[in-house]
Amino acid sequence: MSIACLFSGLYCEADEIASIVLDRTGARSVSDREVVARAASLSGMDEDRIAKAFFAGTSIFNRFSHEKERSVSWLRLAAAEILAEGGPMVMHGFSAQLPPESVSHVLRTCIIAGLQHRVDVAEKAGVTQAEAKRHIHKGDEDRAEWTEEIRGSKDPWDTSLYDLVIPVDKTGVADAAEQILTQLANPAVKPTASSERAVQDFLLAARVETFLGSNGHHVEVHAKNQAVTIIIHKNVLMLERLERELKELAEKVEGVKSVETKVGPDFHKSDIYRKVDFEVPSKVLLVDDEREFVQTLSERLLLRDMGSAVAYDGESALDIVSNDDPEVIVLDLKMPGIDGIEVLRRIKENRPEVQVIILTGHGSEEDRDVCMKLGAFAYLHKPVDIETLSETIKKANEAR
Repeated sequence: MSIACLFSGLYCEADEIASIVLDRTGARSVSDREVVARAASLSGMDEDRIAKAFFAGTSIFNRFSHEKERSVSWLRLAAAEILAEGGPMVMHGFSAQLPPESVSHVLRTCIIAGLQHRVDVAEKAGVTQAEAKRHIHKGDEDRAEWTEEIRGSKDPWDTSLYDLVIPVDKTGVADAAEQILTQLANPAVKPTASSERAVQDFLLAARVETFLGSNGHHVEVHAKNQAVTIIIHKNVLMLERLERELKELAEKVEGVKSVETKVGPDFHKSDIYRKVDFEVPSKVLLVDDEREFVQTLSERLLLRDMGSAVAYDGESALDIVSNDDPEVIVLDLKMPGIDGIEVLRRIKENRPEVQVIILTGHGSEEDRDVCMKLGAFAYLHKPVDIETLSETIKKANEAR
């Protein structure tokens, strides 16, 4: 049987439709949760961090860590492994966008409805109209960014992306399910030798992509009949050396017979290719109200391949900690508003795993004792030698 991939907006009754299709076909249900769990198992990354790839926006540290790109790569590998296991299945949710167009026995279905219908469905579930509209707006934003990431289209409801588009507010749930069942029986979406090979190509490309990602590289990877093509989208000064390194790594992946590298259409833009060094901290938050000092410090850490973001007051720092994932924080004590000791106290109460280094020009021995009792990793005085600070940050990251 073909594979049904159901992608939908919030409150479009997609779960009800999927349930009918599953009951009628006896197919395997593949949810986002299953794909995320497998991706986490394959990668060793935390499930919550991988699941963030589905949602709009990226970490302020992402340009250094490439965590979102790595998460997407592992999600691709998880989906590819599931497809390669064969058998009838219904893949529903964000994961429904992952199978490539070359796999022709996938029925790509979009389930959508007008805003009022979606609000009505939400209200029946006990959600207020105002809350429903907020959820729908955010959900559509998430789906737009995800679809652009995976399919290259900024419009998640672009009809050219799907074999079947169902306006459930006009068809109803039962008829929507019938339409899917009818199309699943269409010979055009039946498995063929060619489409089964495409699944194996998808699997091999995903294996190569995750292997390269684990070695610090973020590139686009395709495969056809065990021939791998690597596309470099960001400018790099020593292109030949990068191509050689990518080829040598890709050739180590089992099943790869040949490797070709290309530059993508955006290669000559100003965005610079940056390899991730997993031995060096990439999520350092610098908190200091002396703007020139902290910006210069950030630049000096970048020269040592450490990725950092900057906050100029305690309140901003706490907002970043609550919404993002800094690994190490370098924190000043004397700041307007919430001072460093209170910031440290709140961080250690809510995110004890985050390591905090105090860097101050005005602290006393009493301040030092208070900070160390609250759980600070180290207490340093300005001016600090950059090598001393760098080594302290590395040790704090290792401790974390």
